[in-house]
Amino acid sequence: MLGTAAQLFQPSLWPASDYLLWGMVACVCAAGLFWWASQNRMRVQQHMGICLVFVMAFTSVGLRASWFAQQALPAHLEGVDLAVTGVVGNMPQVHVDGVRFQFEVESAKRLSDGKIVQLPQDIQLAWHALTWEGERKTLPSMQAGERWTFTTRLKQPHGLVNPGGFDAELWFWEQGLHATGHVRDGAKDPPAVRLQTTWQHPVEQLRQMLRTRIVQTVAEPRWSGLIAGLLIGDQAAIDHADWDLFRITGIAHLMSISGLHITLWAWVARWLIWRLWRYSDMWGRSWCLSYPAPLAALWGGLVLATAYALFSGWGVPAQRTVAMLTLACVLQVKALRWPLLAQWLMAAALVVLIDPWALMQAGFWLSFVAVGVLFLSNPPVVASPVIASAAKQTKTAAPCGLAVTSPVIASAAKQSTHLLREQLLISMCLAPLSVILFQQVSVVGLLVNLFAIPWVTLVVTPLAFFGSICPPVWHLCSLSMQALCAVLGPLSQVSWAVWQVAAPPWWVGVCGVWGGLVLAGSSSSARPWPWRITGIGMLLPCFIWPVPRPAPGHVEVTAADIGQGNAVLVRTATHSLLFDTGPRYGSDNDAGQRVLLPLLQQSSERLDTLVLSHQDSDHTGGALSVQRMQAQAEVLTSISNGHWLTQRLKVKRCEAGQQWAWDGVQFEMLHPLADDYARVLSPNARSCVLRISAQGQVVLLTADIEAFQEQALVKRSKAQLRSDLLLVPHHGSKTSSTEIFLDAVQPRWALFQMGYRNRYGHPAPQVLQRYIERGIGFKLSPSCGAMTWRSDAPDSVACEREKSRRYWFSA
Repeated sequence: MLGTAAQLFQPSLWPASDYLLWGMVACVCAAGLFWWASQNRMRVQQHMGICLVFVMAFTSVGLRASWFAQQALPAHLEGVDLAVTGVVGNMPQVHVDGVRFQFEVESAKRLSDGKIVQLPQDIQLAWHALTWEGERKTLPSMQAGERWTFTTRLKQPHGLVNPGGFDAELWFWEQGLHATGHVRDGAKDPPAVRLQTTWQHPVEQLRQMLRTRIVQTVAEPRWSGLIAGLLIGDQAAIDHADWDLFRITGIAHLMSISGLHITLWAWVARWLIWRLWRYSDMWGRSWCLSYPAPLAALWGGLVLATAYALFSGWGVPAQRTVAMLTLACVLQVKALRWPLLAQWLMAAALVVLIDPWALMQAGFWLSFVAVGVLFLSNPPVVASPVIASAAKQTKTAAPCGLAVTSPVIASAAKQSTHLLREQLLISMCLAPLSVILFQQVSVVGLLVNLFAIPWVTLVVTPLAFFGSICPPVWHLCSLSMQALCAVLGPLSQVSWAVWQVAAPPWWVGVCGVWGGLVLAGSSSSARPWPWRITGIGMLLPCFIWPVPRPAPGHVEVTAADIGQGNAVLVRTATHSLLFDTGPRYGSDNDAGQRVLLPLLQQSSERLDTLVLSHQDSDHTGGALSVQRMQAQAEVLTSISNGHWLTQRLKVKRCEAGQQWAWDGVQFEMLHPLADDYARVLSPNARSCVLRISAQGQVVLLTADIEAFQEQALVKRSKAQLRSDLLLVPHHGSKTSSTEIFLDAVQPRWALFQMGYRNRYGHPAPQVLQRYIERGIGFKLSPSCGAMTWRSDAPDSVACEREKSRRYWFSA
């Protein structure tokens, strides 16, 4: 595991030949060491063996990564119109704005000249139901295993890189996807053609068939989506609002395929096979004479659990559970009683062997730390301790841990005290991890899980299973989930439902986890109180770690990586301002919920002011999501009173001449003039322009002003335009960044916020050349990620992609 982790933290890959050479050397040395160890065992040989295994793990993962990197989409094929033929490789994910699916390419050619080109085998395509004009069109139904021909444009997988944000490029890497694109179905594009239905991907076809039956049986999309998430692992079918509800109440792990569901299925399958085997003599010769019933039940339960894990999509939680169940079966058959620590580490090593990049997932650490706590805190004695621990392995990505005890083993009355004790221990131990990973801990989670675990385990999940045999049962399942959500709703609205803190350094989190383990271990042994107090002392810093902020008189500016749009966070010693909220990516997805809220949560930020520079959707797309979580923020904007946003938000006009001061930092609005609201102007022409001055360092945030507004600013406020940091007007459009404006501003640094390979062609080549000619340093968000500048270090701009560089990042 350490060798794998070391390779994952490489900022760039070595040549494949280097990995191969070091791996061969390690294998030869290991063979020699094995021969030497067989002659005379010595402790130094064990240490040498550990080092060799470390090298072999490091090099094997490096070789896999090198092979994967070679499958990348060639740069010269990005943005080229292609005709691709292949097979739909998974159950398509249908959403409000279209459908997204994996596609296995069989052949491809350029439309311009008909030349055959080589593409990566696995790509992800999106087929949009909305046109650029906002019109909705009906898309044809699509099934896994169908062969299609599409017209598409591809690009290398590219994600947004922000502090505390989701690593989309790692997700693409793990899924084996080498390119992304969208289906082109315009009037001038060749139409998409369904060629035939194949027998490829039968498991995905079965999953899709079952999902279709669920949707047809349960009319309400909310409940049908929850059933699909529970039964077949279709987490994309669960609404964003429901995910927020489950995260706040600490039961998100129960609403997806996890160790609980797979282990429950394994127990049921094992019991049924055991009964069938015992009474097989009713149909003739007893099967027990050929193979013992306990072993048949053991292996049969494992096989059926593995089959269900594959059916549910073979996610990382499913892999973890199958690894633990497999290890349990092998140990039981071989009559081996390994130490619990060895079982725990071996199960983790099996998961890492299957998927090395699982080490970078939050769910991996939450689940295995939870199981480790159970091992330390007097696990119940059962026939197989690993199976019992696997039954408790239900952590996927929930911000609060929980303990699971099998009601099949003991009565509910006897287990209630044990459940509460384990729940409390795991909550304490996982709280530091939750703070590091999510910057929050569900306070109500301890109470909620006490009734949610048995309700979901004994009522909701069995009804979802039985519904696959008798579909009307799904109506009862939806009613049981409605009852659960009716209880969760009021609890999630409590002001103290979630404890939010800033993310502490990683080493503080490690100390916190260790402190939780000290408490867990001490609860099962006669440890003195000073020892327990030591554990509490290691836990507390995670929850009170001070948020690093600029010194009084200084300012920090972070231009978030949000794609095509603007969103800039400005922080002083005790205040915060957000300038614009980025684009809306779809009807149910925006930069506010995907990027800005995690960014604000990373430092436990409380906004004082929200500036919406103008009404364009790439500047206001995330406004409602941000305002819903930061309702105390005053909203300044140039949006006209008739706009729908002004009906949802309490706003105040931004006008030239407005000034205020925070912690010795001066803020002044330079545009628009009060008279501009009475004139018929485009939204861009009325963009709010904000000037920030800190200890002689000046920041100029310009939104989407164009040439005429730039000239007007130079004419009336030329002395105030001189700046050290400039947010480039209109994302580098050719209608902005005029020469007269740049000569007046003379910035030290210019920040370009725009989307990767955006359809507008930002920044325009001639505009970029003007910055180069004047010796202005500039950063582009697609290649830099989030860009951070500080007034106490004005000579540099920090790029998030460079700070957290990994080899799976796109160039």
